[in-house]
Amino acid sequence: MMNISNLLKLSSSLISSSEIYTISESIKNNLPDLKDLNIFFYDYASKKLKDILNNFSPVDDMYDEIAVGCLYENLLKLKDCDYIIDGCELMQTSFSADEDVIMQKLLIPIKASDNIFGMIEFNFAHKKSFNFDFLQMLSVLSNQIFLLIQNKLLNNRLQINSDFYDALKNIAKIIETQYELNYIIPLIGEMIDKFVSNHLIYIFIKSDNEFKLFWPNACRDRKIYDLISTMKSDYVISEDRKIGIFPLISGKEVLGCVAAHSTIDKLSLNDIEYILQLTKQASITIERANVYAEVLKHATLDALTGLNNRRQFEIRLKQEYASATRQKHPLCAIMTDIDFFKSINDTYGHSVGDKVLKSVAQVIKDRLREYDIPSRYGGEEFCILLPQTRIEEANIVAQRLRAAVEKNIIDENKKISVTISIGLAQLKEGDTAEDLYKHADKALYEAKERGRNRVIVYE
Repeated sequence: MMNISNLLKLSSSLISSSEIYTISESIKNNLPDLKDLNIFFYDYASKKLKDILNNFSPVDDMYDEIAVGCLYENLLKLKDCDYIIDGCELMQTSFSADEDVIMQKLLIPIKASDNIFGMIEFNFAHKKSFNFDFLQMLSVLSNQIFLLIQNKLLNNRLQINSDFYDALKNIAKIIETQYELNYIIPLIGEMIDKFVSNHLIYIFIKSDNEFKLFWPNACRDRKIYDLISTMKSDYVISEDRKIGIFPLISGKEVLGCVAAHSTIDKLSLNDIEYILQLTKQASITIERANVYAEVLKHATLDALTGLNNRRQFEIRLKQEYASATRQKHPLCAIMTDIDFFKSINDTYGHSVGDKVLKSVAQVIKDRLREYDIPSRYGGEEFCILLPQTRIEEANIVAQRLRAAVEKNIIDENKKISVTISIGLAQLKEGDTAEDLYKHADKALYEAKERGRNRVIVYE
């Protein structure tokens, strides 16, 4: 039989222990013939009984249905008794001080303030005799284990809360360095995912009154989309509590939503609270990113045509020049303006002139590759950078632009159409960035001198 003094020593040492998983070995080393020891703790938040010595895993995931039923049944029985010995419910008053107890399986409740929080299960290799003092000391041990578990859970919760508030701050700080949704939404998704690790996280952004998956790349569960369709301005949880949809809201506008989904675990109240707080901060960050992107767009784009403005053109010119000279790639520039634009303004007014500028800009955008860089240089003049393009290829692009503008009817009623003159240049060895567009500008001047509506390559 285990020495009472050793049990007292072990009981007191558990309070200061920092590692809960040493309990099992310590008790086994002091209890002869102990075949198996289990410690179960009831989590009132998730309403699940958890196996402490197996990483706090829910017993529902570890045992078959019959075994799980027996565990919950014994937990209920231990509310009203002090021990379950070989299946019999007993109180301390059932024993006399000098009476020995013969048993093979013992269950002791983990209690505090008349509330049950779990139980300890001792399974011996065969029936053994124990005295009443030993049973009482196991009850003391149970109380110390309860304190240890509480400390462990509290420390975990404090750490989670610390990480949670760090995540809130980090989501808020993303906007200090980035404003593009392609960058910030995956970061937000990963931060939210840390706090609901048993659930998959999806982020949807609302576009054209439709929720479109933004992160990660795929979501194949139809139930998620069905639940999203029921969401308005408040979060919704599926009947089985395994799916939650949490809106991303700016004022009264729904920007999108965060979906949490699991095929196994239900969303706990803590999970829901974490996601609600994180999505609230994410909504603020996404809203600020959209506002900042809009401001930046107006700062870099021409308000009338939607092309880069002159300031942005000069920035992109330096970037493309540096890339071309460093990597030895060809770079061409097109300078173009609208022929006789002043007479259009004089004849039809500036509103029609603006319409002409927008129409020509649209033709230019439609005829270029994705990585070409069109800008409104000023007035009716446009400049286009063609990265990784030789002069022969650039000449083909320029001729297509000229022909497309000439065919474009801007105003059907007034029968307004325009032509453009184009100057073209390629970056030569020893040229500066400024040389490139100045050479293209000289070629443009020559195109005008030769009668307009033509392309001239700088020689």
